[in-house]
Amino acid sequence: MNMLYLNRTFSILILKLILIFSITQNLTAQSLIQSGPMVGYSSMREVGLWIQTKSEAEVNIKFWSSKEPQKKFSTNTVKTEKNKAFTAKLIADNLEPGQIYNYEVYVNNKKISFNYELKFQTQKLWQWREDPPEFSFVTGSCFYVNEEQYDRPGKPYGSDYKIMLSIYNSKPDFMLWLGDNYYLREADWDSWSGILHRITHTRSLPELQPLLGSVHHYAIWDDHDFGPNNSNRGFWNKEKTLEAFKLFWVNPSYGIDGNKGITTFFEWADVDFFLMDDRYFRSPNELTDKNKPYLGDEQIQWLIDNLVTSNAPFKIIAIGGQVLNPVSGRGIETYEMFKKEKEMLLSLIEKNKIEGVIFLSGDRHHSEVSKLKRENSYPLYDITVSSLTAGVSPGKNENNPYRIGESIDQHNFAKITVRGPRKNRELECNFYDVDGKFIYQFRINENELKYQSEGK
Repeated sequence: MNMLYLNRTFSILILKLILIFSITQNLTAQSLIQSGPMVGYSSMREVGLWIQTKSEAEVNIKFWSSKEPQKKFSTNTVKTEKNKAFTAKLIADNLEPGQIYNYEVYVNNKKISFNYELKFQTQKLWQWREDPPEFSFVTGSCFYVNEEQYDRPGKPYGSDYKIMLSIYNSKPDFMLWLGDNYYLREADWDSWSGILHRITHTRSLPELQPLLGSVHHYAIWDDHDFGPNNSNRGFWNKEKTLEAFKLFWVNPSYGIDGNKGITTFFEWADVDFFLMDDRYFRSPNELTDKNKPYLGDEQIQWLIDNLVTSNAPFKIIAIGGQVLNPVSGRGIETYEMFKKEKEMLLSLIEKNKIEGVIFLSGDRHHSEVSKLKRENSYPLYDITVSSLTAGVSPGKNENNPYRIGESIDQHNFAKITVRGPRKNRELECNFYDVDGKFIYQFRINENELKYQSEGK
């Protein structure tokens, strides 16, 4: 009897030790996660994924279709390194179109548990089969996360981080970040370690993590991601900030025609998105040259070439700064400061009878919709969405003659939904406050963005 009791006690003790060891191992692996995982670009057969660890580690992701949860697949294993901020990009490939996949993260062969769902989706194969699907995305700019010892003295510049949870709860298909996605400070932009510290600190915000894990993310940059305030092509450390951008975002590509910068393109359902670089090729605002570049000739030519060949009902051009607002100067950075190039771009859109163009911009620390009426042409719109968490700069104090409706002078985000049958698609843009409460709506049908004459 005593021997049986001892054997049973010993077995229980062994089981407890195994359980404690397993929990300890999992907690050790969990403690290695710095931020993420994050879901990047989506295509019909492939999805980009990202994660950051706190120290050197081996990571991989296992994934499965919600339709066949018993069939699990795995990405390649990637070893994170200090000089790359311990970040890892992983590709989930050989996927099937139009499916939802769940996934799990492994660090040093140990599964990591999260208290929110991890999922991604592939785009639907709808062409030649049915009407394009409805989809929605969230967009915004100016995401500032305080770090007191490196911030300016006085009132904290960042606040209302709960807006990221409101964005998550709005359940978009993806988020398009419109620049100033992190704010490099004076202590950051002149060193590789400083740049990586700033982005890591911002990306690690707890309120951001659920959104990263199940919503696809695309991004452009503006001055505060690129370098100092109002920085331009002359910034001496731009190759390092470009390298860092590539480490922390999983866009489909970076730069076009062999050029540097962050320009890229993606499509979602039947809408084309052109992500422009308004910093890498940009001349100084103060340069006294009427021909000074903003996007630059090669980038504009690439844009026009692709706009001309696009059949999308909405062609969304995302640029860090406002395009249509004619107000500039006194710290206001708009395309108007590069008037000749701006006129050239708008002229090329007109000359080539490119339909469906909508500009999407950030930067301004308030949100507004600008409308430019054109003779014998459909009106152009610029939807400006700012600020997510950085200080507000009221638009009501600025006379933008093209603004329709009121400026939104508070932290906010926009959720844009595209729905309806082919040839009658509608774009609905709703602005929401930090708590996800409705503020303002802008709607437009694709047929309002067409020329009246036949053909293009």
